[in-house]
Amino acid sequence: MSTVPVMIGMPRPRAAADLRSGVLGVPGDPLVDTYGRVHRDLRISLTDRCSLRCTYCMPEQGNEWLARSSILTLDEIERVARIAAADGVTTFRLTGGEPLLRTDIVDVVRRLSAIAGPDGRPVELAMTTNGIRLPELLPGLVDAGLKRLNISLDTLRRDRFRDLTRRDRLDDVLAGVAAAAASGLRPLKLNAVAMRDVNDDELVELVQFALDHDAELRFIEQMPLDAGHTWDRSRMVTREEILDVLATRWSLTPVPGRGGAPAERWTLDGGSRTVGVIASVTAPFCGDCDRLRLTADGQLRNCLFSTTEYDLLPILRRESADEEIDGMLRACVHGKLPGHAINDPGFLQPARGMNAIGG
Repeated sequence: MSTVPVMIGMPRPRAAADLRSGVLGVPGDPLVDTYGRVHRDLRISLTDRCSLRCTYCMPEQGNEWLARSSILTLDEIERVARIAAADGVTTFRLTGGEPLLRTDIVDVVRRLSAIAGPDGRPVELAMTTNGIRLPELLPGLVDAGLKRLNISLDTLRRDRFRDLTRRDRLDDVLAGVAAAAASGLRPLKLNAVAMRDVNDDELVELVQFALDHDAELRFIEQMPLDAGHTWDRSRMVTREEILDVLATRWSLTPVPGRGGAPAERWTLDGGSRTVGVIASVTAPFCGDCDRLRLTADGQLRNCLFSTTEYDLLPILRRESADEEIDGMLRACVHGKLPGHAINDPGFLQPARGMNAIGG
C-alpha cells in the first residue's frame, strides 16, 4: 500500500479584507452561513485507516493512505477545537477511518472533553466506531470524558459480515457492542447501512438486536461516498422501504423536534424505545444542517459531499494567530451551499472516500 498526501483543494477566505473588516464575523461570533444555519457540531476525523474494508467505503487493497506527516497532532486538533468551541460549537464527534486505531485516543478524548464554551459548559464528546477495540479501551475513554457512542453494525450474520467488511471480525464487533451496553453510556446508537440484496432481510432483526442491548438502531441510506465510485442508486434501500418493513413488526409514531439531527426517529409501539433513519438521498435534511468536518489531514469541509476543502494544515504548522484559524472556519461556513445536490443531474461525487472524509 502506498502512502501519499491527499489534497483536494486549498481555497482561502474570500478575501483578507473580508476577515479584517468582520464581514464573515469575528472570533466569538456564532458560525452562521449565508442561509442562516448556525453551526454547532464539528466532526473530527482522527485517521483514514480502518481495521475493516467495508465495500461501501473503501477497496480491499491498493488504498492510498494519508501520509503520517500530514495527520494532525493532538495539539493541533485541540487548538482547532478550542477555537470552534469559542465560536459556539457544542458537540465534537470523533470519527475516522476507525478512531480507536489512533494510539493517543484516550488523550484525545481527555483533552477535548475538557474544553468549555463561552457559557462555561463543557462540550459534548461523541464517537463513531466499528467497536472492535472497545472492550479494552472503553473504561479509559469513559474516564477521560466520552459521553456518547455510535457503533457501526450492518449485519448479524457471520458470512455476510465477512463478505461486506472483507474481515472475519463479527465476534469482535459484537463484543464491542456488549461492552458499550454495559458501560452506561447513553444514548447508545447502532448504525446500519441498508443495502438491497445484502442485508435488507435483516432490518427487523437488527432493530431487535439494538433493543436487546438498550440501544437505538439507525438505518442509513447508502450514499455515494465509496472510494471506488461504484455507488448504484438501485442498490440503495430507501427510507420508505425501511419504514414499510419495520411497520410489519411495530407501530411507528414520529418523534417531533428533530432540529438539526441527521436522523428522523420513530417510537416503537407507542413506547419509549425508538428507531431512526438517516435518509440523506431520498429525504435530504440540508436545510437544518449544523455540521462542519475536519479531516485527519487538516482540511475543513462544510458538507459531507463537498468537492471543496479549506486547508488548515499550513496555518497550524507555521507561527500563526488563532484569528487565522477562526477566519478559515468562517470562510468554510460562508462557502456552504444550500444542499448536497445528490439528486441533481450534475452531481459530482467527492474525490475522497468516506474513510478519508470522516463520518
